[in-house]
Amino acid sequence: MSKFMFEQTFKNIDDILHKDAGCGSELDYVEQTSWVLFLKYLDDLEKDKKTAAELAGKKYTNIISTEYSWTTWATPKGKDGKLDHHKALTGDDLKDFVDLKLFPYLKKFKTTALSPDTIEYKIGEIFSELKNRIHSGYNLREVINRIDELRFRTHAEKHEMSHLYESKIQNMGNAGRNGGEYYTPRPLITTIVKVVAPKIGDTIYDGAVGSAGFLCEAFDYLKKSKNLTTKDVEILQKKTFYGKEKKSLAYIIGTMNMILHGVEAPNIIHTNTLAENLADIQEKDRYNVVLANPPFGGKERVEVQQNFPIKTGETASLFLQHFIKILKAGGKGGVVIKNTFLSNTDNATVSLRKLLLENCNLHTVLDLPAGTFTGAGVKTVVLFFEKGSSTKKVWFYQLNLDRNLGKTNSLSEKDLEDFIKLQKNKAESENSWSIDIKNIDQKTFDLSAKNPNKKEEVALRSPEEILKEMKALDKESEKILSGIIKLI
Repeated sequence: MSKFMFEQTFKNIDDILHKDAGCGSELDYVEQTSWVLFLKYLDDLEKDKKTAAELAGKKYTNIISTEYSWTTWATPKGKDGKLDHHKALTGDDLKDFVDLKLFPYLKKFKTTALSPDTIEYKIGEIFSELKNRIHSGYNLREVINRIDELRFRTHAEKHEMSHLYESKIQNMGNAGRNGGEYYTPRPLITTIVKVVAPKIGDTIYDGAVGSAGFLCEAFDYLKKSKNLTTKDVEILQKKTFYGKEKKSLAYIIGTMNMILHGVEAPNIIHTNTLAENLADIQEKDRYNVVLANPPFGGKERVEVQQNFPIKTGETASLFLQHFIKILKAGGKGGVVIKNTFLSNTDNATVSLRKLLLENCNLHTVLDLPAGTFTGAGVKTVVLFFEKGSSTKKVWFYQLNLDRNLGKTNSLSEKDLEDFIKLQKNKAESENSWSIDIKNIDQKTFDLSAKNPNKKEEVALRSPEEILKEMKALDKESEKILSGIIKLI
Protein backbone atom coordinates (compact mmCIF):
# COMPACT_ATOMS: atom_id res chain seq x y z
CA MET A 1 0.00 0.00 0.00
CA SER A 2 1.51 3.36 -1.05
CA LYS A 3 2.14 6.31 1.27
CA PHE A 4 -0.45 8.31 -0.70
CA MET A 5 -3.11 5.65 -0.10
CA PHE A 6 -2.35 5.57 3.63
CA GLU A 7 -2.57 9.38 3.80
CA GLN A 8 -5.81 9.43 1.81
CA THR A 9 -7.37 6.83 4.13
CA PHE A 10 -6.53 8.93 7.19
CA LYS A 11 -7.89 12.07 5.54
CA ASN A 12 -11.14 10.27 4.66
CA ILE A 13 -11.48 9.07 8.28
CA ASP A 14 -10.96 12.62 9.59
CA ASP A 15 -13.68 13.84 7.20
CA ILE A 16 -16.09 11.20 8.53
CA LEU A 17 -15.32 12.04 12.19
CA HIS A 18 -15.60 15.75 11.49
CA LYS A 19 -19.32 15.34 10.79
CA ASP A 20 -19.93 13.15 13.88
CA ALA A 21 -21.49 14.85 16.92
CA GLY A 22 -19.18 13.04 19.34
CA CYS A 23 -15.89 14.24 17.84
CA GLY A 24 -15.09 17.93 18.05
CA SER A 25 -11.34 18.27 17.44
CA GLU A 26 -8.13 16.73 16.09
CA LEU A 27 -7.60 15.24 19.55
CA ASP A 28 -10.88 13.31 19.26
CA TYR A 29 -10.03 12.23 15.70
CA VAL A 30 -6.70 10.73 16.81
CA GLU A 31 -8.21 9.02 19.86
CA GLN A 32 -11.09 7.43 17.96
CA THR A 33 -8.96 6.45 14.97
CA SER A 34 -6.49 4.89 17.44
CA TRP A 35 -8.78 2.28 19.00
CA VAL A 36 -10.21 1.12 15.67
CA LEU A 37 -6.71 1.07 14.17
CA PHE A 38 -5.42 -0.93 17.14
CA LEU A 39 -8.05 -3.66 16.67
CA LYS A 40 -7.23 -3.95 12.96
CA TYR A 41 -3.51 -4.07 13.82
CA LEU A 42 -4.23 -6.77 16.40
CA ASP A 43 -6.06 -8.86 13.81
CA ASP A 44 -3.10 -8.69 11.43
CA LEU A 45 -0.69 -9.48 14.29
CA GLU A 46 -2.71 -12.58 15.19
CA LYS A 47 -2.58 -13.76 11.56
CA ASP A 48 1.21 -13.34 11.54
CA LYS A 49 1.60 -15.20 14.83
CA LYS A 50 -0.61 -18.03 13.61
CA THR A 51 1.41 -18.38 10.39
CA ALA A 52 4.70 -18.39 12.34
CA ALA A 53 3.36 -21.05 14.74
CA GLU A 54 2.20 -23.27 11.87
CA LEU A 55 5.60 -23.00 10.17
CA ALA A 56 7.20 -24.09 13.45
CA GLY A 57 4.74 -27.00 13.75
CA LYS A 58 3.06 -25.47 16.79
CA LYS A 59 -0.54 -24.63 17.62
CA TYR A 60 -1.52 -20.97 18.05
CA THR A 61 -4.34 -19.90 20.36
CA ASN A 62 -5.92 -16.58 19.43
CA ILE A 63 -5.83 -13.76 21.99
CA ILE A 64 -9.26 -12.47 20.92
CA SER A 65 -12.10 -14.99 20.87
CA THR A 66 -13.90 -15.55 17.54
CA GLU A 67 -17.04 -13.61 18.49
CA TYR A 68 -14.99 -10.46 19.12
CA SER A 69 -12.40 -10.83 16.34
CA TRP A 70 -12.14 -8.12 13.67
CA THR A 71 -13.21 -10.48 10.90
CA THR A 72 -16.39 -11.46 12.79
CA TRP A 73 -17.88 -8.19 14.05
CA ALA A 74 -16.11 -5.50 12.02
CA THR A 75 -15.61 -6.91 8.54
CA PRO A 76 -17.32 -10.27 7.91
CA LYS A 77 -16.45 -11.20 4.31
CA GLY A 78 -18.25 -13.29 1.72
CA LYS A 79 -16.60 -15.91 -0.51
CA ASP A 80 -15.74 -13.15 -2.96
CA GLY A 81 -13.60 -11.45 -0.28
CA LYS A 82 -15.93 -8.45 -0.09
CA LEU A 83 -17.84 -7.17 2.94
CA ASP A 84 -20.95 -9.26 3.62
CA HIS A 85 -23.58 -6.56 4.14
CA HIS A 86 -26.06 -9.11 5.54
CA LYS A 87 -23.72 -9.99 8.43
CA ALA A 88 -21.94 -6.63 8.93
CA LEU A 89 -23.47 -4.59 11.75
CA THR A 90 -24.22 -0.91 11.18
CA GLY A 91 -26.20 1.96 12.69
CA ASP A 92 -27.51 1.46 16.26
CA ASP A 93 -26.79 -2.30 16.11
CA LEU A 94 -23.09 -1.64 15.55
CA LYS A 95 -22.88 1.11 18.19
CA ASP A 96 -24.68 -1.06 20.80
CA PHE A 97 -22.37 -4.01 20.08
CA VAL A 98 -19.23 -1.85 20.46
CA ASP A 99 -20.40 -0.01 23.59
CA LEU A 100 -22.18 -2.82 25.43
CA LYS A 101 -20.26 -5.94 24.40
CA LEU A 102 -16.91 -5.29 22.69
CA PHE A 103 -15.46 -2.69 25.08
CA PRO A 104 -16.50 -4.55 28.28
CA TYR A 105 -14.99 -7.77 26.85
CA LEU A 106 -11.67 -6.06 26.00
CA LYS A 107 -11.47 -4.29 29.40
CA LYS A 108 -11.48 -7.69 31.17
CA PHE A 109 -8.04 -8.55 29.74
CA LYS A 110 -6.46 -6.26 32.36
CA THR A 111 -7.54 -8.61 35.15
CA THR A 112 -7.08 -11.91 33.29
CA ALA A 113 -3.63 -11.26 31.71
CA LEU A 114 -0.74 -13.25 33.19
CA SER A 115 1.49 -10.17 33.66
CA PRO A 116 1.67 -6.46 32.78
CA ASP A 117 4.36 -7.00 30.11
CA THR A 118 1.98 -8.92 27.83
CA ILE A 119 -0.08 -7.63 24.92
CA GLU A 120 -3.18 -9.06 26.65
CA TYR A 121 -2.63 -6.68 29.57
CA LYS A 122 -2.11 -3.74 27.19
CA ILE A 123 -5.42 -4.53 25.46
CA GLY A 124 -7.20 -4.45 28.81
CA GLU A 125 -5.45 -1.26 29.91
CA ILE A 126 -6.16 0.62 26.66
CA PHE A 127 -9.85 -0.24 26.62
CA SER A 128 -10.21 0.57 30.31
CA GLU A 129 -9.07 4.11 29.45
CA LEU A 130 -11.10 4.59 26.29
CA LYS A 131 -14.67 4.96 25.33
CA ASN A 132 -16.28 5.05 21.90
CA ARG A 133 -17.08 8.70 21.17
CA ILE A 134 -18.45 8.10 17.68
CA HIS A 135 -22.17 8.79 18.14
CA SER A 136 -23.39 7.53 14.78
CA GLY A 137 -23.16 3.81 14.07
CA TYR A 138 -23.23 4.69 10.37
CA ASN A 139 -20.14 6.90 10.73
CA LEU A 140 -18.47 4.12 12.73
CA ARG A 141 -19.22 1.66 9.92
CA GLU A 142 -17.54 4.02 7.42
CA VAL A 143 -14.48 4.38 9.66
CA ILE A 144 -14.18 0.60 10.06
CA ASN A 145 -14.45 0.07 6.30
CA ARG A 146 -11.68 2.62 5.68
CA ILE A 147 -9.36 1.15 8.32
CA ASP A 148 -9.94 -2.35 6.94
CA GLU A 149 -8.23 -1.15 3.75
CA LEU A 150 -4.98 -0.74 5.73
CA ARG A 151 -2.49 -3.57 6.05
CA PHE A 152 0.15 -4.17 8.73
CA ARG A 153 1.67 -7.37 7.41
CA THR A 154 5.05 -6.34 5.94
CA HIS A 155 7.85 -4.41 7.63
CA ALA A 156 7.48 -1.61 5.05
CA GLU A 157 3.74 -1.30 5.76
CA LYS A 158 4.30 -1.12 9.53
CA HIS A 159 7.08 1.44 9.03
CA GLU A 160 4.87 3.62 6.81
CA MET A 161 1.96 3.38 9.24
CA SER A 162 4.12 4.39 12.23
CA HIS A 163 5.32 7.50 10.37
CA LEU A 164 1.80 8.47 9.38
CA TYR A 165 0.59 8.02 12.93
CA GLU A 166 3.40 10.36 14.02
CA SER A 167 2.12 12.88 11.44
CA LYS A 168 -1.36 12.68 12.95
CA ILE A 169 0.08 13.40 16.40
CA GLN A 170 1.99 16.37 14.96
CA ASN A 171 -1.21 17.70 13.34
CA MET A 172 -2.96 17.31 16.67
CA GLY A 173 -0.27 19.50 18.24
CA ASN A 174 -0.62 22.08 15.45
CA ALA A 175 -4.40 22.13 15.98
CA GLY A 176 -3.88 24.00 19.25
CA ARG A 177 -5.80 23.46 22.48
CA ASN A 178 -3.68 21.17 24.65
CA GLY A 179 -2.54 18.94 21.78
CA GLY A 180 0.88 20.56 21.47
CA GLU A 181 2.05 19.18 24.79
CA TYR A 182 2.05 15.68 23.30
CA TYR A 183 4.44 16.47 20.47
CA THR A 184 8.19 17.17 20.50
CA PRO A 185 9.68 17.83 17.03
CA ARG A 186 11.10 14.55 15.73
CA PRO A 187 14.41 16.11 14.48
CA LEU A 188 15.07 17.37 18.02
CA ILE A 189 14.28 13.96 19.55
CA THR A 190 16.57 12.24 17.01
CA THR A 191 19.40 14.63 17.90
CA ILE A 192 18.94 14.15 21.67
CA VAL A 193 19.01 10.35 21.25
CA LYS A 194 22.18 10.54 19.12
CA VAL A 195 23.98 12.66 21.73
CA VAL A 196 22.88 10.51 24.69
CA ALA A 197 23.71 7.38 22.62
CA PRO A 198 22.00 4.59 24.59
CA LYS A 199 23.23 0.99 24.24
CA ILE A 200 21.38 -2.32 24.07
CA GLY A 201 21.03 -3.46 27.68
CA ASP A 202 20.35 0.07 28.97
CA THR A 203 16.98 0.74 30.56
CA ILE A 204 15.46 3.89 29.01
CA TYR A 205 12.85 5.96 30.83
CA ASP A 206 10.51 8.86 30.11
CA GLY A 207 8.37 9.90 33.08
CA ALA A 208 6.35 12.37 30.95
CA VAL A 209 5.93 10.03 28.02
CA GLY A 210 3.27 11.91 26.01
CA SER A 211 3.13 10.37 22.54
CA ALA A 212 6.25 8.26 23.35
CA GLY A 213 8.35 10.01 20.71
CA PHE A 214 11.57 9.62 22.74
CA LEU A 215 11.03 5.90 23.37
CA CYS A 216 10.07 5.24 19.73
CA GLU A 217 13.14 7.09 18.45
CA ALA A 218 15.41 5.29 20.94
CA PHE A 219 13.91 1.97 19.75
CA ASP A 220 14.65 2.86 16.09
CA TYR A 221 18.17 4.03 17.04
CA LEU A 222 18.99 0.80 18.90
CA LYS A 223 17.56 -1.41 16.14
CA LYS A 224 20.08 0.17 13.71
CA SER A 225 22.98 0.19 16.18
CA LYS A 226 24.14 -3.39 15.43
CA ASN A 227 23.05 -6.70 13.96
CA LEU A 228 20.56 -7.84 16.55
CA THR A 229 20.64 -11.32 18.07
CA THR A 230 17.45 -13.07 19.21
CA LYS A 231 18.39 -12.10 22.76
CA ASP A 232 18.85 -8.44 21.74
CA VAL A 233 15.37 -8.42 20.20
CA GLU A 234 13.86 -9.85 23.38
CA ILE A 235 15.69 -7.25 25.51
CA LEU A 236 14.39 -4.41 23.30
CA GLN A 237 10.87 -5.77 23.41
CA LYS A 238 10.57 -6.38 27.15
CA LYS A 239 13.43 -4.93 29.20
CA THR A 240 14.45 -1.60 27.68
CA PHE A 241 11.68 1.02 27.43
CA TYR A 242 9.68 2.38 30.35
CA GLY A 243 7.29 5.29 30.58
CA LYS A 244 4.68 6.98 32.76
CA GLU A 245 1.89 9.27 31.61
CA LYS A 246 -0.71 11.17 33.60
CA LYS A 247 -3.24 12.03 30.87
CA SER A 248 -5.53 9.39 29.44
CA LEU A 249 -5.39 10.46 25.78
CA ALA A 250 -1.60 10.83 25.79
CA TYR A 251 -1.31 7.38 27.43
CA ILE A 252 -3.39 5.81 24.62
CA ILE A 253 -1.49 7.62 21.87
CA GLY A 254 1.91 6.79 23.39
CA THR A 255 1.05 3.11 23.76
CA MET A 256 -0.34 2.95 20.21
CA ASN A 257 2.68 4.78 18.81
CA MET A 258 5.09 2.29 20.37
CA ILE A 259 3.03 -0.69 19.19
CA LEU A 260 2.99 0.66 15.62
CA HIS A 261 6.76 1.17 15.82
CA GLY A 262 7.14 -2.50 16.72
CA VAL A 263 7.20 -2.72 20.54
CA GLU A 264 4.48 -5.31 21.11
CA ALA A 265 3.63 -4.65 24.78
CA PRO A 266 5.02 -1.24 25.81
CA ASN A 267 5.92 -0.77 29.48
CA ILE A 268 3.94 2.46 29.78
CA ILE A 269 1.92 3.04 32.95
CA HIS A 270 -1.01 5.44 33.29
CA THR A 271 -0.10 7.32 36.46
CA ASN A 272 0.92 10.73 37.79
CA THR A 273 4.72 10.45 38.00
CA LEU A 274 4.92 13.39 40.40
CA ALA A 275 2.63 11.69 42.93
CA GLU A 276 5.55 9.36 43.71
CA ASN A 277 7.61 10.38 46.75
CA LEU A 278 11.28 10.79 45.83
CA ALA A 279 12.29 9.24 49.16
CA ASP A 280 10.61 5.97 48.10
CA ILE A 281 12.75 5.48 44.97
CA GLN A 282 15.08 2.49 45.53
CA GLU A 283 18.03 1.26 43.45
CA LYS A 284 15.78 -1.33 41.76
CA ASP A 285 13.56 1.51 40.48
CA ARG A 286 16.39 3.34 38.72
CA TYR A 287 17.23 3.55 34.99
CA ASN A 288 20.37 3.95 32.85
CA VAL A 289 18.94 6.62 30.57
CA VAL A 290 16.34 9.38 30.91
CA LEU A 291 14.97 11.05 27.76
CA ALA A 292 12.13 13.52 28.27
CA ASN A 293 10.37 16.78 27.51
CA PRO A 294 8.33 17.29 30.70
CA PRO A 295 5.37 19.71 30.58
CA PHE A 296 6.35 23.23 31.62
CA GLY A 297 4.21 26.03 32.89
CA GLY A 298 1.93 23.69 34.85
CA LYS A 299 1.34 24.10 38.56
CA GLU A 300 1.23 21.16 40.96
CA ARG A 301 -0.78 21.09 44.19
CA VAL A 302 0.87 21.57 47.58
CA GLU A 303 0.40 17.88 48.51
CA VAL A 304 2.31 16.83 45.35
CA GLN A 305 5.11 19.29 46.15
CA GLN A 306 5.57 17.51 49.51
CA ASN A 307 7.06 14.56 47.57
CA PHE A 308 10.13 16.65 46.69
CA PRO A 309 13.01 18.11 48.71
CA ILE A 310 12.90 21.34 46.67
CA LYS A 311 9.34 22.66 46.94
CA THR A 312 7.96 24.39 43.83
CA GLY A 313 4.70 24.43 41.90
CA GLU A 314 6.55 24.46 38.54
CA THR A 315 5.92 21.05 36.97
CA ALA A 316 9.16 20.90 34.96
CA SER A 317 11.27 21.63 38.07
CA LEU A 318 9.61 18.75 39.93
CA PHE A 319 10.20 16.44 36.96
CA LEU A 320 13.89 17.39 36.82
CA GLN A 321 14.28 16.45 40.51
CA HIS A 322 12.53 13.15 39.74
CA PHE A 323 14.82 12.45 36.77
CA ILE A 324 18.02 13.15 38.75
CA LYS A 325 16.83 10.87 41.55
CA ILE A 326 15.67 8.02 39.28
CA LEU A 327 18.91 7.80 37.26
CA LYS A 328 21.43 5.13 38.22
CA ALA A 329 24.98 6.23 39.05
CA GLY A 330 26.68 6.72 35.68
CA GLY A 331 23.26 7.12 34.04
CA LYS A 332 22.72 9.66 31.24
CA GLY A 333 19.99 12.21 30.66
CA GLY A 334 18.71 14.37 27.81
CA VAL A 335 15.93 16.65 29.08
CA VAL A 336 14.14 19.64 27.50
CA ILE A 337 13.33 22.51 29.87
CA LYS A 338 12.46 26.23 29.69
CA ASN A 339 15.55 28.38 29.20
CA THR A 340 14.59 30.45 32.27
CA PHE A 341 15.82 27.46 34.30
CA LEU A 342 19.35 28.69 33.57
CA SER A 343 18.88 32.12 35.10
CA ASN A 344 15.78 32.45 37.34
CA THR A 345 16.69 33.74 40.79
CA ASP A 346 13.85 32.27 42.88
CA ASN A 347 15.00 29.98 45.70
CA ALA A 348 13.64 26.77 44.13
CA THR A 349 15.38 27.27 40.77
CA VAL A 350 18.68 28.26 42.38
CA SER A 351 18.52 25.16 44.62
CA LEU A 352 17.70 22.96 41.63
CA ARG A 353 20.62 24.29 39.56
CA LYS A 354 22.92 23.64 42.56
CA LEU A 355 21.50 20.09 42.91
CA LEU A 356 22.06 19.37 39.21
CA LEU A 357 25.61 20.76 39.15
CA GLU A 358 26.67 18.96 42.35
CA ASN A 359 25.08 15.57 41.62
CA CYS A 360 25.58 15.38 37.86
CA ASN A 361 28.05 16.37 35.18
CA LEU A 362 26.02 18.84 33.11
CA HIS A 363 28.36 18.58 30.13
CA THR A 364 26.20 20.12 27.36
CA VAL A 365 23.43 22.72 27.02
CA LEU A 366 21.68 23.16 23.66
CA ASP A 367 19.99 26.58 23.46
CA LEU A 368 17.05 26.40 21.04
CA PRO A 369 15.46 29.28 19.10
CA ALA A 370 11.91 30.54 19.65
CA GLY A 371 9.33 28.64 17.59
CA THR A 372 11.02 25.24 18.02
CA PHE A 373 7.80 24.05 19.64
CA THR A 374 4.79 24.87 17.48
CA GLY A 375 2.22 26.93 19.34
CA ALA A 376 4.50 27.48 22.36
CA GLY A 377 5.99 30.94 22.71
CA VAL A 378 8.57 29.89 25.31
CA LYS A 379 12.25 29.40 24.57
CA THR A 380 13.78 26.11 25.64
CA VAL A 381 17.12 24.43 26.24
CA VAL A 382 18.18 20.79 26.31
CA LEU A 383 20.22 19.64 29.30
CA PHE A 384 22.61 16.72 28.71
CA PHE A 385 24.05 15.28 31.92
CA GLU A 386 25.57 12.21 33.55
CA LYS A 387 24.86 11.30 37.16
CA GLY A 388 27.58 10.52 39.65
CA SER A 389 30.14 13.32 39.42
CA SER A 390 29.85 17.07 39.82
CA THR A 391 30.03 19.52 36.92
CA LYS A 392 33.40 21.18 36.23
CA LYS A 393 32.75 22.65 32.79
CA VAL A 394 29.61 23.18 30.66
CA TRP A 395 29.69 23.37 26.86
CA PHE A 396 26.97 25.54 25.35
CA TYR A 397 25.68 25.56 21.79
CA GLN A 398 23.31 28.28 20.63
CA LEU A 399 21.24 27.26 17.61
CA ASN A 400 21.11 30.40 15.47
CA LEU A 401 19.06 29.99 12.29
CA ASP A 402 18.65 32.40 9.39
CA ARG A 403 14.86 31.93 9.43
CA ASN A 404 11.98 32.05 11.89
CA LEU A 405 10.55 28.69 12.96
CA GLY A 406 6.81 28.01 12.83
CA LYS A 407 4.10 25.63 11.61
CA THR A 408 5.15 25.85 7.96
CA ASN A 409 8.87 26.19 8.66
CA SER A 410 9.77 23.68 11.34
CA LEU A 411 13.08 22.50 12.77
CA SER A 412 14.99 19.99 10.60
CA GLU A 413 17.79 17.51 11.30
CA LYS A 414 20.04 19.54 8.97
CA ASP A 415 19.64 22.52 11.33
CA LEU A 416 21.22 20.44 14.11
CA GLU A 417 24.09 18.84 12.15
CA ASP A 418 26.66 21.44 13.27
CA PHE A 419 25.65 20.93 16.93
CA ILE A 420 26.12 17.13 16.69
CA LYS A 421 29.50 17.52 14.97
CA LEU A 422 30.90 20.07 17.45
CA GLN A 423 29.40 18.41 20.53
CA LYS A 424 31.62 15.33 20.20
CA ASN A 425 34.75 17.33 21.06
CA LYS A 426 33.01 20.32 22.73
CA ALA A 427 34.65 22.58 20.17
CA GLU A 428 34.42 26.38 20.30
CA SER A 429 32.83 28.22 17.38
CA GLU A 430 30.79 31.32 16.63
CA ASN A 431 27.80 29.44 18.13
CA SER A 432 29.50 27.45 20.90
CA TRP A 433 31.54 28.14 24.02
CA SER A 434 32.42 26.64 27.41
CA ILE A 435 32.23 27.96 30.96
CA ASP A 436 34.09 26.80 34.07
CA ILE A 437 31.72 26.26 36.97
CA LYS A 438 34.27 27.73 39.40
CA ASN A 439 33.89 31.04 37.52
CA ILE A 440 30.11 31.38 37.90
CA ASP A 441 28.33 33.08 40.81
CA GLN A 442 28.48 30.52 43.65
CA LYS A 443 25.33 31.90 45.26
CA THR A 444 22.96 31.95 42.29
CA PHE A 445 24.70 29.35 40.06
CA ASP A 446 23.51 31.43 37.10
CA LEU A 447 24.06 29.53 33.85
CA SER A 448 22.65 32.10 31.42
CA ALA A 449 23.45 31.23 27.82
CA LYS A 450 25.43 34.39 26.94
CA ASN A 451 27.44 33.68 23.81
CA PRO A 452 30.84 35.46 24.01
CA ASN A 453 31.78 34.36 20.47
CA LYS A 454 28.85 35.70 18.53
CA LYS A 455 29.93 38.42 16.14
CA GLU A 456 27.99 41.65 16.27
CA GLU A 457 26.07 42.06 13.06
CA VAL A 458 27.19 45.14 11.15
CA ALA A 459 24.53 46.54 8.88
CA LEU A 460 25.94 46.75 5.34
CA ARG A 461 25.25 50.02 3.55
CA SER A 462 24.08 50.24 -0.03
CA PRO A 463 26.49 51.58 -2.73
CA GLU A 464 24.22 54.65 -3.08
CA GLU A 465 24.61 55.44 0.65
CA ILE A 466 28.41 55.08 0.42
CA LEU A 467 28.62 57.38 -2.65
CA LYS A 468 26.39 59.96 -0.95
CA GLU A 469 28.66 59.97 2.11
CA MET A 470 31.79 60.24 -0.08
CA LYS A 471 30.34 63.32 -1.85
CA ALA A 472 29.46 64.89 1.49
CA LEU A 473 33.03 64.27 2.75
CA ASP A 474 34.47 65.77 -0.50
CA LYS A 475 32.40 68.94 0.00
CA GLU A 476 33.53 69.15 3.61
CA SER A 477 37.14 68.74 2.52
CA GLU A 478 36.74 71.51 -0.09
CA LYS A 479 35.39 73.92 2.57
CA ILE A 480 38.29 73.15 4.91
CA LEU A 481 40.85 73.63 2.10
CA SER A 482 39.29 76.92 0.92
CA GLY A 483 39.37 78.16 4.54
CA ILE A 484 43.06 77.30 4.83
CA ILE A 485 43.86 79.10 1.51
CA LYS A 486 42.08 82.27 2.71
CA LEU A 487 44.11 82.24 5.91
CA ILE A 488 47.33 82.06 3.90
